[in-house]
Amino acid sequence: MLKTDQKQFHVPVAPGDIGKWCILPGDPGRCEKIVSHLQNPVHVGLNREFNVWNGELDGETVTVCSTGIGGPSTAIAVEELAACGAHTFIRVGTCGGISLDVQSGDVVIATGAVRQDGTSHEYAPPEFPAISDPHVLFALMQAANGEGLRSHAGVVQSKDAFYGQHRPQNMPTSAALLEKWEAWKRLGVLASEMEASTLFTVGAARGLHTGAVFHVIWNQERANAGLDTDAEEDHDTDKAIRTAIAAIRLLIKGQA
Repeated sequence: MLKTDQKQFHVPVAPGDIGKWCILPGDPGRCEKIVSHLQNPVHVGLNREFNVWNGELDGETVTVCSTGIGGPSTAIAVEELAACGAHTFIRVGTCGGISLDVQSGDVVIATGAVRQDGTSHEYAPPEFPAISDPHVLFALMQAANGEGLRSHAGVVQSKDAFYGQHRPQNMPTSAALLEKWEAWKRLGVLASEMEASTLFTVGAARGLHTGAVFHVIWNQERANAGLDTDAEEDHDTDKAIRTAIAAIRLLIKGQA
């Protein structure tokens, strides 16, 4: 039974410890970078992959909580933070480009996600779409434009196996993986990552407001097409972080 009146099983928080607005990076080491954009940062706690910080933005408490990699730990974080009073969640992560329009260093804002994961299927049948909350989506798009960033809004692919995407030819299911990858390309999927489908589906099941913004590290399809031959991987997540912070500010002010 989910705890609602005391410390949670995994995330080291209880009701009253966190804000209603949450930013969810995957990497625990990215939390301090994110909370540096907020006022009065305070470390709340650390357990396993869940590193929790609070800060202030326009008079509201904003919580930053890492989720680790993939859907299972993301679902745990969202469930337990929601049990403690959070209602809005923006994932700030990294991704690899799929569409040839998406370049290293760009920002991708997910309108929805391909549910090529396992966790979301314990919350909703496969026919149910994993989509961003429209208010959060609009806030992220408005924020990226306001920051003057090169950004893209569209569908992303969420998968469970990192190497199923990066080395599909080595997998016993290589034929199926490559066939689906070709389908995502033809359908205009922007990028590949590992958490959005779970976040959106858990959010729908629990009545939460969710969105996701990603920093593009690299686009293997551009490389395969002979584009970006001199480009290097870009690991600076600052643009995606700034987008999430600005979006939450808009949501707090009711301007999105």
